[in-house]
Amino acid sequence: MTEKKTGLKKMLQGMVVGDKMEKTVVVAVQRSMRHALYHKTLRKTRRYKAHDERNECHVGDTVRIMECRPVSRDKKFRVVQIVERAK
Repeated sequence: MTEKKTGLKKMLQGMVVGDKMEKTVVVAVQRSMRHALYHKTLRKTRRYKAHDERNECHVGDTVRIMECRPVSRDKKFRVVQIVERAK
């Protein structure tokens, strides 16, 4: 997906892989990189916990998240926009 810096806050786009918590979703963000020696394209996945105030996101949705102040021990992102709903 994409990674973009807006001022000091990081904006990421990824897919919701977990929504079983109250007001929290787990978002998997993929990025591509080339191996330094073998030049093969690799996909790295990182999972972030994001604050979803209205519990609108469900598994399979593509969402945009933004860095914010820590909401809890693990949550340092919040859901800004649902880009695409799961089919």
